[in-house]
Amino acid sequence: MKIAFVLFKYFPFGGLQRDFMRIASLCADAGHEVRVYTLSWQGERPAVFDIKLLDAKALTNHKRYQRFENQVQKDLIKHPVNILVGFNKMAHLDVYYAADACYAEKAHKLRGRLYRMGSRYSYFYHNEKAVFAKHSRTEILMISNAQKAVFKKYYHTPDERFHLLPPGISKDRKAPENAAQIRASFRKQLQIPEQDLLLLMIGSGFKTKGLDRALIAMQALESSLRQTIHFIIIGQDNPKKFTRYAQQLGLGEQVQILAGRDDIPAFLLAADVLIHPAYNENTGTVLLEAMVAGLPVLVTDICGYAHYINEADAGIVLNSPFSQDQLNHSLSRMLSDSSDRELWHNNALEFSQSADIYSMPESAVQLIEQFAEQKKQTKGDIIHAV
Repeated sequence: MKIAFVLFKYFPFGGLQRDFMRIASLCADAGHEVRVYTLSWQGERPAVFDIKLLDAKALTNHKRYQRFENQVQKDLIKHPVNILVGFNKMAHLDVYYAADACYAEKAHKLRGRLYRMGSRYSYFYHNEKAVFAKHSRTEILMISNAQKAVFKKYYHTPDERFHLLPPGISKDRKAPENAAQIRASFRKQLQIPEQDLLLLMIGSGFKTKGLDRALIAMQALESSLRQTIHFIIIGQDNPKKFTRYAQQLGLGEQVQILAGRDDIPAFLLAADVLIHPAYNENTGTVLLEAMVAGLPVLVTDICGYAHYINEADAGIVLNSPFSQDQLNHSLSRMLSDSSDRELWHNNALEFSQSADIYSMPESAVQLIEQFAEQKKQTKGDIIHAV
């Protein structure tokens, strides 16, 4: 089959982008022709992909995205495919991979009426509606049930168009047999003394992930404990604002903010606690990546995958509404109590041996093939752009 994937931007360290890469690669491995439409591509380009970098320019992002979509549709008319899979919300998709939370909900809860009168809101709202509206034909691959009721509230989407996928944690995140040696070696490389603790935060979009909350919680630690903490943050974002904030809190020497990188498994093994006090998070893949590495997690319950931490008893889940005092107390407890960390470590590793948290890419490919076959039977061998 000819399968086209569309996403606004590809970079190798984003959760959505990594999911796309694994799904598209499996499609190519299965013998399908894979075409990718995108505005930008960072990192290696798989030879088996036909990557189409479209040059859509505009003064604002939403205008640029709109022009990009128009270019995609024009190209699909000339070069049709069997099925179109989107990783961002847009019109004319056959399948949408639902990595993002409901835009309409955020716009109504976090923005004022004036914002909802603007062209940016109009663009993103209508794209979301094109995917989730009652009479849309787009099939929706959900990676968490947390947002299903919210989408149904705004768009009355039929249940049969939602397809829940299991998590898809890459097995290279699992703690290997020599995890202790890797931990010791990498901590030495990071120049972290054996008696000190490494607090870790991973995720692109520092504001949404709650980095401000994490820095406040670290500053609230008792001085004797705080002096033993090394806090490393890894993600694709502009760090300047948070670097300044850390300095204002007196944490400048203990906080490092790093760009996305390939050696995340080593960081997961070297760390003592993963903190993820997100304001909003559809899933939170890093939570499960930490668990399979045996790393205890401190997370807000707003994250779609937070329930796995509770089920495994692999850390602390903060209940809504968010309380900074609760985060401060919980972080202090996790960093102070080595026996609790050992228990959470063991529970996480035990859970990772039996839970179905690895098969998302395979399940997604099976559904994409199924939807393409169904469309082939109803619309002919090749599906053209609408």
